[in-house]
This record gives sequence, structure tokens and C-alpha cells, in this order.
Amino acid sequence: MSGNKKRLLSGLQPSGELTIGNYCGGINQFLQYQEQYDSFLFVPDMHAITVPQNDPIKVKERIRRFANLYLACGLNPDRCTFFIQSEVPAHNQLAWILECHTYMGELSRMTQFKDKSSKYNNIGCGLFTYPVLMAADIILYDANVVPVGADQKQHVELARDIVKRMNGKYGSSCPGGQLFVEPTPLIAKVGARIKDLQDPLKKMSKSAENPMGSIYLLDDDATIKKKINRAVTDNDGKIWFDEEAKPGISNLITLYAALSKTPIEDVINRFNGMERYGDLKKEVIDVVQSVLQPVRDEYYRLEKSDYVDKVLDRGRDRAKEIASKKYELISSIVGFGR
Repeated sequence: MSGNKKRLLSGLQPSGELTIGNYCGGINQFLQYQEQYDSFLFVPDMHAITVPQNDPIKVKERIRRFANLYLACGLNPDRCTFFIQSEVPAHNQLAWILECHTYMGELSRMTQFKDKSSKYNNIGCGLFTYPVLMAADIILYDANVVPVGADQKQHVELARDIVKRMNGKYGSSCPGGQLFVEPTPLIAKVGARIKDLQDPLKKMSKSAENPMGSIYLLDDDATIKKKINRAVTDNDGKIWFDEEAKPGISNLITLYAALSKTPIEDVINRFNGMERYGDLKKEVIDVVQSVLQPVRDEYYRLEKSDYVDKVLDRGRDRAKEIASKKYELISSIVGFGR
């Protein structure tokens, strides 16, 4: 964790169950970035309660499962700072200051709020303001880059707008005239948006209504095979890559490219013109099983140990030290305290 490296921050909400889509577009990318950046990865449990969570015990269990899965996937705690969001109080403390510098109109334009709010009869204010909490997550650690899916890019852009506003208002009080670092979204070129196997027009989800549409990281080989064999394709009978005309086939090709770490163009050339969908699905089954089997084995080994607690304790302590100093500076600049 060199001080000369640019800083990166990312996290995946502990809601539902982690999918192969999360692995391709999130975890797998982070594993590559942890060598390149001073990386901060956290479990954003405070974001998870922006939608109804009826069982606190299950929330706790999911947080721990997510943490163990990160480590099972290859997260190296010697190369990053890994922690749980709610264990660092500066996140919600800074979020309040930022909320007071964010406009209602900005938040009302967030497409994820519109999408999620339409699914519930009554929603809490946290769902409306959670992009500000996300901005606080980023700003506390002076993150230069934030790996996100395409659907989260808008939130990082909002964080940039907040940074510019705060720097313009308070920057003169800071060395170099800059209170915050402007973050940049980092979106994976391949696998950033793996689609649902049963409805390839929408993103694969951790909380899908139909579990056959998502491959979960802890699915066994038989379940993986069943889900991919039942993946929706089309009646054309030909294989080529066209996300609009052939979304199901294109999704399987994208999944294969992401997991095999093969350029998408090479994968397209390999499968283009193949006439048996079963042959394509067999190739995808093989690569998914080969990636997830060692993850499952390591997860169940870690689950029996206290290793994750040691990692999270160390990460929490470093995150608190950095975040607390940043918050104290900001709170003093805006006029808090004596």
C-alpha cells in the first residue's frame, strides 16, 4: 500500500447473494486493480438498509458471507484495506455535511432511485439520499478512481459535482486550494454488465425474483450446469454477437470472454457461425465451473476460521485513522465545534 500510488475505492452491497455478474464486473476487476492502486474495498452495509431488510440477523450473516467471499475470490489484505462501512463512523458523519451541499434536483435525477422506488409502496429517505453517502465513501479516502458498473456511473459523476462545489466554497482554506480529490469512474470493458440468463434484456441481479436467471458464487456444479443449459437464447439457430438482435447468445459470449480473460473479439471469432447452441453452452459451463470451484472450496475453508475477523479488524483500524482525520478537517472548515 504505497503512498505513491493513486487511491481506489469500491464496494458491493450485502444484499441478496453475490453472482457471477458481480464477479465479472466487480470483484474480478478489483483483484487486478489491487496491485496497481492503494486500494480500499469495503462492505457497504449502510447502503443495504436503504431498501427494507426484515431480518437483522440475516443482514449480519450476509455481511460476513460477502467478506469471506471477497477473500475466497483472491482479495489480498496485504495489498488493500478491507473493512465494513458501518464500523467507520466518519462515513455517515460526512454524509450529513454533503447532504447540506447537495441539491434536491440532483438527487431526483438519479435513475437508480427512480427504478428502486417504483418497486415499493413506501420508501425511506435513505434511498433518495444514498448517492450522497456514496459520495462520502469516496471523498473520505481521497479516492482517485472508483470501479463501478455502468448503472453506478451517474453516482460517481454526482460525487464529482459535489467535490467541485465543496472545493469552490471551502478550497481556499486548504493547501493548494483543494479540499477534495475529484474521483473518476472506472468501468470494465468486458463483463461489466452480465445479463440475467432468463431475461437477457436486464442485468443479472443479486436479488433476482427468478433464481434461475442468476449464477451465484456458491452454486454447485450441477446447479451451474442446469442454469446455463436453461438460459434463454432464441429460435434463430445461429451464433453470432449482436446484443440487440441476439441478447441471450451475446450474454453467454460476454460471460465466456470475461471469465476466460479472452478479448471479446477473439471469442466472437471463435464462436461466430457455430450452429449448435448446446456447444456454446457447454463451453460456458466449463469455464464457469472452473472459476467457481476453487472459490467455493476456499470459502468453506475460511468459514470455519476467524481469519476474516482479523482482516476486517486491521482494515477497520486503518480506514478509521484516515477517515477520521479527513472528517475532522472538513468539519472544522465548515465551522463545526468550538
